[in-house]
Amino acid sequence: MTATTDGSAGAGAPGADSGSGTGTKAAGAPAGAAVGPDPAGPPEEAARAAVARATAHLLARQDRAGWWKGDLQTNVTMDAEDLLLRQFLGIRDERTTRAAALFIRGEQGPDGTWATFHGGPPDLSATVEAYVALRLAGDAPDAPHMAKASAWIRSAGGIAGARVFTRIWLALFGWWRWEDLPQVPPELVFLPPWAPLNIYDFGCWARQTIVPLTVVSAKRPVRPAPFSLDELHTDARDPNPARPLAPATTWEGVFQRLDKVLHVYHRVAPRRLRKAAMDHAARWIIERQENDGCWGGIQPPAVYSLIALHLLGYQLGHPVMKAGLESLDRFAVWREDGARMVEACQSPVWDTCLAAIALVDAGLPADHPALVKAADWMLAEEIDRTGDWAVRRPGLAPGGWAFEFHNDTYPDIDDTAEVVLALRRIKHPQPARVEAAIKRGLSWTLGMQSKNGAWGAFDADNTSPFPNRLPFCDFGEVVDPPSADVTAHVVEMLAAEGRAQHPRTRRGVDWLLAEQEPSGAWFGRWGTNYVYGTGSVVPALTAAGIAPSHPAVRRAVGWLESVQNEDGGWGEDQRSYRDPAWAGRGESTASQTGWALLALLAAGERESKAVARGVAWLAAAQREDGSWDEPHFTGTGFPWDFSINYHLYRQVFPLTALGRYLGGDPLAPAAEVR
Repeated sequence: MTATTDGSAGAGAPGADSGSGTGTKAAGAPAGAAVGPDPAGPPEEAARAAVARATAHLLARQDRAGWWKGDLQTNVTMDAEDLLLRQFLGIRDERTTRAAALFIRGEQGPDGTWATFHGGPPDLSATVEAYVALRLAGDAPDAPHMAKASAWIRSAGGIAGARVFTRIWLALFGWWRWEDLPQVPPELVFLPPWAPLNIYDFGCWARQTIVPLTVVSAKRPVRPAPFSLDELHTDARDPNPARPLAPATTWEGVFQRLDKVLHVYHRVAPRRLRKAAMDHAARWIIERQENDGCWGGIQPPAVYSLIALHLLGYQLGHPVMKAGLESLDRFAVWREDGARMVEACQSPVWDTCLAAIALVDAGLPADHPALVKAADWMLAEEIDRTGDWAVRRPGLAPGGWAFEFHNDTYPDIDDTAEVVLALRRIKHPQPARVEAAIKRGLSWTLGMQSKNGAWGAFDADNTSPFPNRLPFCDFGEVVDPPSADVTAHVVEMLAAEGRAQHPRTRRGVDWLLAEQEPSGAWFGRWGTNYVYGTGSVVPALTAAGIAPSHPAVRRAVGWLESVQNEDGGWGEDQRSYRDPAWAGRGESTASQTGWALLALLAAGERESKAVARGVAWLAAAQREDGSWDEPHFTGTGFPWDFSINYHLYRQVFPLTALGRYLGGDPLAPAAEVR
């Protein structure tokens, strides 16, 4: 598959006169942008033509095995860290280096920096890591593109201002001192699940990363650096100026002082205890290696696990190491121009269930061979063994689906809900097999409900306030509390299964109603952002029996109408995670327009002007081959810190929205969907 990039300028800062309500210009819209269509009547003919083209395009992208997968594009830190890992292990080769450098250079902005999402502001850590990777590739520090980057890095605070994870990578080569990094002792693995800051207090993605990093932190390895990085310090004579301590009466101050204690402990830790802790960590890591060699199906735990095991004596030829390295190679997308982009993760289960829903909602017969093949593949991906989730839910029978090709340790609630919705739409020749899988997924999902009535993504009640306060955790979310979008998908699934009035469903509905923002929107944890949250919640509420006339639904409709762009579409920039002024504002995108339309259609607004204009925008924006272009990042890994461009979102969500616009009950039993 070929990644798609677009070097066009991103959205600009919203101003007092750049609101994106109906009849106004979207924040960041290019000067002189054409006014979107304002049809006199519903653009059904254009919608039907768009649906036919999109359906054909999506069917053509299905793998022979039955799955769909679009590229999962993040930022150049994945590519830089891949090169640094290979340098550390002594396996970096010229072909990989040249291809990675080609991709990294292509993502550099004209000011010499790198952003973490399309059109985003410069990011210090991403720029530092990209610069170092290009130095490894042989780019001279005085080359114009490198000199621009280093000058900007110094102006932004130098390496000292970069996040902890960036400085860990630099410490591996002596470009930063281990003594100047927060300490995470391996003895952490011995804390019982009821103790504060035990590893199960962390979200699964953080847990898988922190356990191997405790080994790295204890070992403090340094490989000879192939060059110096003095040009990246504001003052090379004092590369890490002392940081003032926060008051001891604050949580920040408490944890800063705890870190100082842990640094002292590092020097006096009993050898036998430390060795036992590292051995336990190694067993924990190896037990969680997936069949394809990866860990959790995501890149960060894989690279740190490989480093940790290597430090503990595992040679590169060991089966665990060999399989791990081979799994990372499968994360690489080789582009037609010779560049190599590394995916942080792969999303076949998620993409496949969303594609199946889109195709059925667009009118493809429920027993179409492509859908049956997709159902077969999803059924084979069901998880039948317990994972880390059982620590908080012992005794709960396994079930459900993960996000990736191989990740039996960490099924997730979001995928499970959407897979059940997809399977229910498909008329499979073995209905008993489908029913059994749905029953297991439903039971597992109900058992994963948190005590507040909502659902997180991977764990139940993963809400400890302490992990995010650690000095080590200065990047991204490290806990997995319930979110509106995941809870909405579960509620929608429960309603489709005839459980709209079930007490657990009602608790989820009540939680969603209580979480509505004053604006009428809902926060989007796993998609950008309020448009995604609102596009998820409104269909769930109405499916669960909340009337379109309900005040919460009317407020959501009002908000969506107020942020519709002048061109008829919807968009929202990643900046909305930090700046409320960006909520619902940004250049129109196919996926976000699809989300907005899904909410409006569920709210009974099919005949509204807003829906007609949104449908017309999607039809007009479609390319001749039936696809949509979308350089903007509309997916979320960590709000603001880690953004994602799911390359299939631009295909499945517009098709779902247009299909529902054209008619049919999207929640009808599969046997009735034609």
